[in-house]
Amino acid sequence: MMAIESDKVTADVVEVSEFPHIAQRYRIFAVPKVVINESLEFEGARPEAAFVAMVESVAGRQDEETPQG
Repeated sequence: MMAIESDKVTADVVEVSEFPHIAQRYRIFAVPKVVINESLEFEGARPEAAFVAMVESVAGRQDEETPQG
């Protein structure tokens, strides 16, 4: 899991039957459901390389939006 490998990544696992408001908020109809920084989401398992590419694409967008000091 990426959250174990990097301090910049956090992960939560939620049992949606116990927290239906979260299932509704994120429109969870299948598992796994992955939401990355509220800007990218997908359902279903992905190959590791595809998953990493998706995370990196979001990280790249954030780097572009972050002003350099």
